[in-house]
Amino acid sequence: MKFKLLAILLGFVCCQSVDAKRIVGYVTSWSDVIPDPKSMTNINYAFGHVKDTFDGVRIDNENRLRQIVALKKKNKKLEVQLSVGGWGSGNFSEMAADPEKRKAFAEDCRRVVDEYGLDGIDIDWEYPGSSIAGISSSPADKDNYTLLMKDLRTALGNDKLLTLASPATVSFYEFKPIMPYVDFVNIMAYDLNRPPYHHSALFRSELSGEMTADEGVRAHIEAGVPAEKIILGVPFYGHGKKGEFPDFIDYRNIQVSDGLKEMYDEVACMPYLVNESGEMVICFDNPESLKKKCEYVNQNGLGGVMFWDYAGDTDKGDLRKTLKKHLK
Repeated sequence: MKFKLLAILLGFVCCQSVDAKRIVGYVTSWSDVIPDPKSMTNINYAFGHVKDTFDGVRIDNENRLRQIVALKKKNKKLEVQLSVGGWGSGNFSEMAADPEKRKAFAEDCRRVVDEYGLDGIDIDWEYPGSSIAGISSSPADKDNYTLLMKDLRTALGNDKLLTLASPATVSFYEFKPIMPYVDFVNIMAYDLNRPPYHHSALFRSELSGEMTADEGVRAHIEAGVPAEKIILGVPFYGHGKKGEFPDFIDYRNIQVSDGLKEMYDEVACMPYLVNESGEMVICFDNPESLKKKCEYVNQNGLGGVMFWDYAGDTDKGDLRKTLKKHLK
């Protein structure tokens, strides 16, 4: 009996260690793909937005959100969050600057969580203090962001998730003050460059450009984010050379056609396609590079992997299956 009980306990520990790494997948409102709920631990539904009145949440395609939440019936451990923001989604600066509107927004987030049966909120403000995405901004955004996360935690309580999406650079946030309120940080370690450079290189090489995933992770740790709260973002798409290929190409549509050859950068741990002149024309991730990133997550004690977005994978799930297989 003692040996049987020990075996059961050991089995429980093993299961817990496997489940400890998160696989966070973004599922979009504009896609009609029904995701496999057992291939992820978390789904971030993209997107919700700050209302034009700055005091609440507006949701894209509410029926699809309900459809995604219903997947929890097929995977009891699946957690679904509403991701508020996205590129070009504004009204954050005005909302966060006004204490009453900020509190009203946070309370409306709690209403949305309760009404739709969500497990939390993901904030994807791109980016505090910057108008690069064509949204309003203010020098006070960084401080107000901290106040926003505090108000959200108060409204959501401690039983719901509160997360954020961060670019590889760390200049937009004061991470140490917000860490007590945040469950984990999704680092968007992609879109870092365009051909002739990798857009999601793991390590620095001659083809990695100005930033790598490893450098982004290290910058976040130095800024005060614990390694276990870091979720490494990976792309399920690639970028093509301007004027010759589409800028965004889903992984499912990347093919080695006539005049192209697939190469692999052993230093950056990245695949890419070159033309007959040997010039990189498409950069992307594949199962081989994602395996390396999973190993990196495991070796560095990170919290898991996030990907954008589910619909970019093949029908067979070549990319998401790689994540599930190699995260430990």
